[in-house]
Order: sequence, then C-alpha cells, then structure tokens
Amino acid sequence: MEPISESSSQPQAAVCAPPASIDQYIVATSDVRGGKLRIAGTRISVADIVIMHLRLGQSLEEIAVTYDLPLAALYAAMAYYYDHRNDIDKEIEEDRAFAASFRQNNPSRLKEKLEALARG
Repeated sequence: MEPISESSSQPQAAVCAPPASIDQYIVATSDVRGGKLRIAGTRISVADIVIMHLRLGQSLEEIAVTYDLPLAALYAAMAYYYDHRNDIDKEIEEDRAFAASFRQNNPSRLKEKLEALARG
C-alpha cells in the first residue's frame, strides 16, 4: 500500500490502514453452533481449528485450503485460543466427554449387526 503524503517540504509519517482485528474473523451467535466461537461466515469453531492443528497435526495452510478459509482467520483463531487456552481446552474436553457418553448410551445398531454377522 502506498503511504499517503501531502505536498510539503517536511517529511510526513506514512499513513496505512490498521491491521485487521481478531473480532473481524472470530464471532459467536446463539443461533449457530450453540453460541460457540467460530470463524465468521462458517460453522467451523475455534475449537475445531485447535483440534485439527494441534491434535491432528494439520498445518494452518492445509486447513485453509481444505475449507477455503482465509489464512488470517485461522491465525486469529489460534491467537484467540492462546489468549483463552483454559476455556477452549475445557470446551474441547466437555465435547469429548459428551460424545463418549452418547456412544455408550446409544450403541450403534449397524455395528451390532456387523458383529453378529462376523460371529456367524
């Protein structure tokens, strides 16, 4: 971006647009994903990005390409995570525990049928 300058004999400081803020990329609304923080314009939560990047080992660039997301949004999600690590880690653990409990209380009928077929 070209700095804006006035015609004057004294040097002027360059004027540039301010950098984008995290809240441009990270939003929460009660009607999407139960109010979880997510990438603006998507249903992909900050916790989803953390899991894909830190636990599954995908690079932010890979995630950006796979889900057609701006790389800056993913860096904003990770910045938010590092600023609120305990809260996001708690959310991830609660979701994991809920899923485990659901699987235990709702066995897969398909899995049961496949196991019965395998037993003969």
